[in-house]
Amino acid sequence: MKIALIVVIDQQQAIGNKGDQLAYVSGDLKRFRQLTTGHAIVMGRKTFEALPKGALPKRQNIVITRNKDLELADCTVVTSIAEALVAAKEQEKLFVIGGGEIYKAFMPQATHLYYTHIHHTFEQADTWFPVINKEEWIETEKSDTLTDEKTGLRYHYQTLQRKV
Repeated sequence: MKIALIVVIDQQQAIGNKGDQLAYVSGDLKRFRQLTTGHAIVMGRKTFEALPKGALPKRQNIVITRNKDLELADCTVVTSIAEALVAAKEQEKLFVIGGGEIYKAFMPQATHLYYTHIHHTFEQADTWFPVINKEEWIETEKSDTLTDEKTGLRYHYQTLQRKV
């Protein structure tokens, strides 16, 4: 199974503040939906709670939590990375969608990184994406710089694949 981390980061690798994303970029949301639909997605409980409408449709939603008794509609609830991998074993690709600790835990097994780089520094950030060893990855895609119509934020996409 391919394990892909998909993330929006700012110029300092920040990804969140108080359990939510730093900004919502409409192009990124469309790309996220296009890439993850039909696949399994795994997230921590706080990331799940930040989703406005609960489980994301047309995806296998897996939520990692320490709470063994937690039940969430339309989700598979697990308590470890190993359980998450077993839950997604029938899937061709597993997308890790956050938060910070979940990204860190899956980084050693990740085969792909899908970034949306926002060309801005968010001062209020309290969560960061793990530092990657650039020697282990090769860039397979990089978009031109785009501008979000709603926020005015400039951003670009980048895809990395782990070297074999």
